[in-house]
Amino acid sequence: MTKIIDQKVVINLLVVFALFFVHSCSLGTSIPKSQNNACEILDHRKSWTRAVKASSNKWGVSEALQLAFIRTESNFRPRARTPRKYFLGIIPNGRISSAYGYAQALDGTWDWYKKSSGNRSARRSNFSDATDFIGWYVDQSTKKLGIAKSDVYNQYLAYHEGHVGFSRKKPNFSKAIIAVAKRTKSHANNFNAQLKKCK
Repeated sequence: MTKIIDQKVVINLLVVFALFFVHSCSLGTSIPKSQNNACEILDHRKSWTRAVKASSNKWGVSEALQLAFIRTESNFRPRARTPRKYFLGIIPNGRISSAYGYAQALDGTWDWYKKSSGNRSARRSNFSDATDFIGWYVDQSTKKLGIAKSDVYNQYLAYHEGHVGFSRKKPNFSKAIIAVAKRTKSHANNFNAQLKKCK
């Protein structure tokens, strides 16, 4: 009887510990309530301010662009994924793409970034790594496609379509992606104005 009680106590303690661990992890990755105000977004996690500034200094890419890209791509969700695909409309059959994390980077592009930047331990669910990735990718787009780093609209099109896709599709992008690029540019403009007023 004592052994059975001891086992129950151990099991209950393990359950409580597991719940506490999951809860503490979720606190560290919660999503900002306001995603339309750059100051409030950066106040959400102090380390985010350091991350966007570091990427800006390293790659010459504005903090506003970085935040706008993440706002569009993942709504600041660290483990964001693309929707699932379904066979016959009911059987799960993978996902639309391998895009994952804050920056929604594809597997192949992320591998390219890790090798090219030397940041081999980078994780797509890490905000600092995601902002560094965005800075690096924008820098690559400037070198390969000649897009100014301040040109949020075309930088986003190159980001979403890839360098080859951008070159092939320009100027025949779909209305849907053009709308998203315009919205991203608008977010960047708003964020830029807000960041100038942050304490």
